[in-house]
Amino acid sequence: IDDNSRRVVEVHAAEIAKNPNAKVVLEGHGDERGSREYNLALGERRAQAVERMMKVLGVPASRIKTVSYGEEKPLEAAHTEDAWQQNRRVELQY
Repeated sequence: IDDNSRRVVEVHAAEIAKNPNAKVVLEGHGDERGSREYNLALGERRAQAVERMMKVLGVPASRIKTVSYGEEKPLEAAHTEDAWQQNRRVELQY
């Protein structure tokens, strides 16, 4: 998790920790390169990394769910490094 993303996770974790009814789904995504199984595993690891950070920041595990979509839901359809970078992400859904 890079510094920019770390700050975003910290803000979300603080809000979730303050609200006892808030739950979050962490959706891991990958780019189109590699096999479907490989990308699902990468998406899962990305979501789990954010989950670990949120737990450290005080969000109870019972309020966090992770799911991986691998390459199935790209933000950007282009076949460029910029597009691939945008597609490698974790989205937070409340």
